[in-house]
Amino acid sequence: MSSSSPQPEAAAPGQLRLDHPAPGVARLTISNPGKRGALDHAILGEFARVLPELEARALIITGEGRTFSAGYDIGDLPDSVFADAAERLIAHPFAAAIEAIEAYPYPTIAALNGHAIGGGLELAISCDLRVAADGIKLGMPPGKLGLVYSHTGLRKFIDVIGAARTRDLFLTSRRIEAARAEQWGLVTEIVAEDQLTAHVLELAGEIASNAPLAQIGNKQVIEAVLGARAALPAELERELIELRLAAFASEDFREGVNAFAQKRAPQWKGR
Repeated sequence: MSSSSPQPEAAAPGQLRLDHPAPGVARLTISNPGKRGALDHAILGEFARVLPELEARALIITGEGRTFSAGYDIGDLPDSVFADAAERLIAHPFAAAIEAIEAYPYPTIAALNGHAIGGGLELAISCDLRVAADGIKLGMPPGKLGLVYSHTGLRKFIDVIGAARTRDLFLTSRRIEAARAEQWGLVTEIVAEDQLTAHVLELAGEIASNAPLAQIGNKQVIEAVLGARAALPAELERELIELRLAAFASEDFREGVNAFAQKRAPQWKGR
């Protein structure tokens, strides 16, 4: 028998549950109740793995309980991973999951059963439609973490809600109510919390009954038009990537993550 002190058990990874609640409809449910639906590596990896295998003509992405997703799981980010490793551990798994959602050929619906914050909100906005339960809040907190957001992520917000409201969302880092989010176009519609599941299933069933070639083709045309309009010169894109990498390596990002984990106000240094 070992005389060493017992070590605390590591937190169990979250899960991404798959079911098929109606003909032609698949549903992915983010399940990480102990961390308010935080997107850990297990969940992000499942998005990247499962989505290319699905053939449902309508896809629902939702959360468990009263939270859709609190974003990327930075609460357990160890102090030793900052600088180069932070970008690798955070950005790459998240990007793979988002790319898998965007590449899904049929229409996707984010059923926002609860708050959608940070990466959780980008995941939602990567879907074609977003239906929100009344009373939820949405927000982007990179300003509170010392993080420069990816230009590809910001581009999606600009496409959906415009530059002025993207500035409001990212530069204030405040959370907004579902009603305002609907006014902005950040969510497509709002329904009562107890009606969300049934309403989204009805909507997904209607979508799944439409002509599949038309659904695939129209999604491709929309993405092609938006992509062509937003194309950046290669040199400028490299500069924006370097700006983001510099933020990952900054003292302020380290402080922002530590302050978040310790539930205290950050002390910024501007470096």
